[in-house]
Amino acid sequence: MSNEILSVLEYMEKEKGISRPDMIEAISGAIAGAAQRGIGAGRDIRVEINPKTGALKAWSVLNVVDSVADDSVEIHIEKARAIREGAQIGETIEKEIDPAYLGRIAAQTARQAIMQRIRQFEKDRIYDDYKDTVGDIVTGTVRRRERGDLIIDLGKAEAILPPRERVPGEDYAPGESIRCLLLKIEQTNRGPDIILSRSNINFVRRLFELEVTEIADGTVTIEAMAREPGYRTKIAVNSADPKVDPVGACVGARGARVKTIVRELGGEKIDIIRYFQDPLALLEEALKPAVPKNIKVNEVDRRIHFEVAEDDLSIAIGRKGFNAKLTSRLLGWKLDIGKEEKEAVGFDEKVAKAAAGLAAIPGLDPDLAARLVTSGFASPEVFEGVEAEDLVGLGYTEEEAADVLSKVEAFLSENA
Repeated sequence: MSNEILSVLEYMEKEKGISRPDMIEAISGAIAGAAQRGIGAGRDIRVEINPKTGALKAWSVLNVVDSVADDSVEIHIEKARAIREGAQIGETIEKEIDPAYLGRIAAQTARQAIMQRIRQFEKDRIYDDYKDTVGDIVTGTVRRRERGDLIIDLGKAEAILPPRERVPGEDYAPGESIRCLLLKIEQTNRGPDIILSRSNINFVRRLFELEVTEIADGTVTIEAMAREPGYRTKIAVNSADPKVDPVGACVGARGARVKTIVRELGGEKIDIIRYFQDPLALLEEALKPAVPKNIKVNEVDRRIHFEVAEDDLSIAIGRKGFNAKLTSRLLGWKLDIGKEEKEAVGFDEKVAKAAAGLAAIPGLDPDLAARLVTSGFASPEVFEGVEAEDLVGLGYTEEEAADVLSKVEAFLSENA
């Protein structure tokens, strides 16, 4: 049995990180408890294991009496003195038990108790090993599915990636490597559960901190973030050093840094913009290339109403409204987006406007100016190269043609 115990001690110490003294205490207690139940209720048994050899020794703790009523808990004074010289009535003495006999009695029960204690040891160590890793990115291997959860092997422990913490569209098969944010450690009746996440916004934050050295050293700071997992992340960055471009630092040379993060996120789009304290300036930056117009701000309700051109409306709102939602979260303001209304100008109004321009020519009759516009002469410059015969051919009299051309020529000369 000593070889079995030594193997358990070495395995748990190397593979599970459970110290030998802790395991010896657990195994000793389990064997003692099992032996007490096997040999007889009420007997007090002490078990000792040699940490180097795994050798097992056990003693039955007995009360020294002059008349034995129960030999499972008592020993006569004469027998006691044969074990320990000078033993006195009322004292306790330990009588060694044959380990082989103890093993036959307690082996099966002790094995179950030992495994239970080992599992408890492992659970207790999970919290100690991972409590300082909460909020960091960890790498593991997908092992299996349990009731919709992905079970991830982190090496020293197994963790859970629940459906709510996964990105829509992502799927992983057993054996695949996976990177996740260690979101939290939940204490349950079964012990601590390590909860992972790939959809949490801090997963993206930590990826940027790992990939962008300027963020890691504090030169560039992430001032605001908004994320719709699997679709898009918006991130507003600032720089403490005016010589450092915060957006360029995050993008990297030829986009190398942000491309690495996008690949990790399975192609999720990332918008990196410069941060402004002024919410209107930040709004303009976040909506590019759409341009907000006719902006109205409600400070009390923290609400901003604005309009965009019809061509920009789909850009500002985004697919399923995601872009508008992300911009709102990034700013911390509610947004009301409307389409810019352009006043429709009819043909008659256009003619009237052009006629008014021609009527500015001194001496030109307004009615004649209106007729000229309908003939295609919308401005004085259009008359360049026009002869009187051209106007006569369009239905004007020779007098009207000569009059118009002379007045237009005079007007263009004065304003040349």
